[in-house]
Amino acid sequence: METHQLSPGLNVCRVLNGMWQVAGGHGYIEPKKAVSEMVKYHEAGFTSWDLADIYGPAEDFIGDFRRKLAEEKGEQELKNVQAFTKFVPEPARMSRSFVEQSIDRSRKKMGVQSIDLVQFHWWDYGNVSWLDALLFLSELRDKGMVRNVGLTNFDTAHMQDMADAGVRIASNQVQYSIIDQRPAVKMAEFCRKNNSVIYAYGTVCGGLLSEKYLNREEPSIAELDTQSLRKYKKMIDAWGGWKLFQELLAALKGVADGHGVSIANVAARYVMDRPAVAGVIIGARLGLAEHREDNARVFGLELDDEDRKKIEGATAKSRDLYASIGDCGDEYR
Repeated sequence: METHQLSPGLNVCRVLNGMWQVAGGHGYIEPKKAVSEMVKYHEAGFTSWDLADIYGPAEDFIGDFRRKLAEEKGEQELKNVQAFTKFVPEPARMSRSFVEQSIDRSRKKMGVQSIDLVQFHWWDYGNVSWLDALLFLSELRDKGMVRNVGLTNFDTAHMQDMADAGVRIASNQVQYSIIDQRPAVKMAEFCRKNNSVIYAYGTVCGGLLSEKYLNREEPSIAELDTQSLRKYKKMIDAWGGWKLFQELLAALKGVADGHGVSIANVAARYVMDRPAVAGVIIGARLGLAEHREDNARVFGLELDDEDRKKIEGATAKSRDLYASIGDCGDEYR
């Protein structure tokens, strides 16, 4: 397993388990079965979890998982768990008490004294209370309620505003894949200069970057039976369409076969190797599907220049998503 040190004493697995899938739209997740599956992920070395206060029962699942892990392996095992949540308030005036109460609620659900990383998302840049929220989160970090303050789906310009205001940001979680390489335009360089990292989601496009969709006719919306598949199919349409996507999958398959791995492994490794990327988030449909064995193969994979040349032969034909959508997170505003 590869890890990244986010802060002193906090080593994060570079493939994080994403918990958006428990929020709905990905099939029914049975709670007890989900928690048992979380223990299996942990035992396989996938010890880092990404969730949010708006992901349905995700924070409760972490609390139940931690209790089960302590019962089965002892309290000392909990130090090997890393759990990140998100703070996603409605855009409104932010008060110190509201922010603290929100974080305290997440702490209690998750069963932790201090949250490893709180990733802040804000829907409306026009409401400048986002800076107040970050200042209050920074105070909670200094008080020990939070170990690190990060972001979700902020663009580079607003990260610069934060830096100018003296706000220390550990990370930004943004969409980053072979399809969507907008973070490489400006954000990666900003992160390098400001000691921040990128956590990438959408790296396997909800499962579209896989053998399952190679040499397949374009699926209808009805055939795409999860929110992830529908979301990333729209991104593929904006990027270049299904015909070019098939060309990319064929190139990825050639690279994957040369290394004895899967298309998803190549897609994840390609992004993991990009500047400023600390880790990739791969969704876990707990109790419905699991890819632990396959995901583990990414750690032994080394792409060479010839591999990247094959991949980029297809991506060079795509549309410029930075020009059509904007910087990271602009699709949410």
